[in-house]
Formats: sequence, C-alpha cells, structure tokens
Amino acid sequence: MFFMRRVRRFFGAILLLCVIPATASAEPVITKTYSYFRIGGRTAEDLDRELEKHGPMTRATGHRHPGATEIKFGGDVTYMERGGRCSIGGARVTLRTHLILPRWNNRSRASADLRFIWDTLSTDIKRHEERHAEIARNHARQLERALLALGSSKSCDALEKQVSETTRRILENHDREQLRFDQIEATNFDARMMRLLQYRMGRRGS
Repeated sequence: MFFMRRVRRFFGAILLLCVIPATASAEPVITKTYSYFRIGGRTAEDLDRELEKHGPMTRATGHRHPGATEIKFGGDVTYMERGGRCSIGGARVTLRTHLILPRWNNRSRASADLRFIWDTLSTDIKRHEERHAEIARNHARQLERALLALGSSKSCDALEKQVSETTRRILENHDREQLRFDQIEATNFDARMMRLLQYRMGRRGS
C-alpha cells in the first residue's frame, strides 16, 4: 500500500515540488547544482539593467531577479500493517536544489572600482541563494524525522492522512521561513551592501 501526492507552489525565487509515495532512510538524499546566466555591461547602470533583463523570472512576482534557487522536495513513505494496526515502515525525503547565479562577461575589461562593486554584489547574491538552499535542507531533515516519528494508527488510510498533514505543515513552515528571509534581506539590502563594501575596502587597503 502506498500514498502519492503532488503539490506545486511558487514563492519568491523558489519552485517547491513535493511528492510522497515508497523506502527507508535515516538521512534525506540532498543534491545541489548550479547554473549561470551571462550579463554584459560596462557601467554600474548597465549591470542593473542587465540583471533586470536577463535574471531568472519567477511566477510568483512576475519579475526577474539577480539570482534564484529552485527547490524540489520528494521522497517515499512505506506503510506496514500488522496486528490490525498500520505503522510507518520507512521514510525517505529527497531534496534537489538548483542555484541560478549571474556571471559578468566584461569583468576582465572593467575598471578596478566597478570590478570591486560587482564582486561584492555577486558574493552577496550567492550567499543569499545558498541560504535559501540551507533553509530547504533544514526542513527536509525535519520532515524526514517527523515522518519516521509518526506512531501507529488504526488503519493505513488514517496514517496516510497523518503523513499528508505532517508534510503540509512542515512545507508551509518552510514557505514562511523562506518568505521571512526574503523580506528581511530586502529591507536590509542597502545597509548590508554598505557594510560589505566598507569591509572589503578595508581589506583591500590593508
């Protein structure tokens, strides 16, 4: 007996896909990959325009972004019937994260000051997307632990409902944490960039 469900949701730069249907594992199977979109430009204004023109589009906002993280949750749950009760035989959660980051074609031909600004910005973009992937990893581990911890139930149908509710609750928590992170990052962007520029300028001058 197995259970299979598909949920597709979009928030910010993230695509979330959940599939639960059959095996056991003690730790989620997590993979992370990268791809890059290329931009041109020779001034700071050019870079802004290029990021807005070529950055990944998200369905939630309808806008392009300087970076994005695609997140796909999946996995298997098995059920065991014994003595008139149904219990979890095993659970495996999988997570695939794919980070989409900018790559500037003209960096080698740009002024030192513009390279410095770009390096600071691109480092912050990567840090931001890596944090999205980290949040997803934390929730993948939490989901697998929660599924394995479910007690037995009077029927597998009832237990399937518990699996569904547990999955829904943890993925909704995941959504909220990702959204909260984006909101905090957006609010603090200017101040954060100034701190980063000052810090890197200090290191460059030392």
